[in-house]
Amino acid sequence: MHPTLKPAGEGLRTRLFQVIFESDTPLAKGFDIALIVAILTSVLIVMLDSVEHLNAAHGELFYWMEWGFTLAFTVELLLRIYCLERPHHYLKSFYGVVDLLAILPTWLLLVVPGTQSLVMIRLLRALRIFRVLRLMQFVGEGRLLVESLKNSWHQIMLFLFAVLMMVTLFSALMYTIESREAGFTSIPMSIYWGIVTLTTVGYGDIVPVTPLGQAISTMVMLLGYSIIAVPTGVFSAEVIRSIRADRYSDEACPGCGHDRHEKRARYCLRCGTWLDEETPDPNAEQNHDDDAPSTDPA
Repeated sequence: MHPTLKPAGEGLRTRLFQVIFESDTPLAKGFDIALIVAILTSVLIVMLDSVEHLNAAHGELFYWMEWGFTLAFTVELLLRIYCLERPHHYLKSFYGVVDLLAILPTWLLLVVPGTQSLVMIRLLRALRIFRVLRLMQFVGEGRLLVESLKNSWHQIMLFLFAVLMMVTLFSALMYTIESREAGFTSIPMSIYWGIVTLTTVGYGDIVPVTPLGQAISTMVMLLGYSIIAVPTGVFSAEVIRSIRADRYSDEACPGCGHDRHEKRARYCLRCGTWLDEETPDPNAEQNHDDDAPSTDPA
């Protein structure tokens, strides 16, 4: 639940809020599970409706079922707005935007034909299963991956730009070498061939026929195998760096200067020095008392 979402008032709105936005009661969990089942079923109907022979046999049934789900989701969205104190906060959130986009395509069919396939965005609503199954701890892991991707996008973009320049040069060379009958009718088409070859996809619709062109193709394919791991390595290194930054502290030990301690560590792993310089070592006084000479008479 979004931290800023609050029920609009006592009574019916509060009860609706507890059922719709929370999942700590059997009724609320049942509502979420029923909602997820309805979402997956509506997406399945859209997928089946796109199959030609199924559409011919059950097209009308699919049509009315889709409208039934759309009306149900519309009522659900209106209830969410009704029970909230500040509904605009919800409508501006991720789930609010998804809930709104989930019902718009079907309603747009009344004005703009052909928008039914956009209903597939409704599948994003199934992300609520993380809350139902108490899997929210995995959301933090997802944030870690997103943060790592944001931190490494400069290196990745630089790498992709260099690859694009290299593909363009090879493609221009192939356009000069190969004949138009082989499919190299223009430099853009040659760039298409270069990308397909570099990524080792190999559709086979454009194939070099000259020995020199085939030799260049071999170089491009081998080059693709050798560089395909570069962005993965950059991203992996950033993930490891983020994990270390989240787990380890950069503060140096006042005793030996070692700076790779876990954030929850209290003593240095190497020399045993108390790490928190702002507070006294609670064991220091105890050790001092233990080491003090006894004053009891013999």
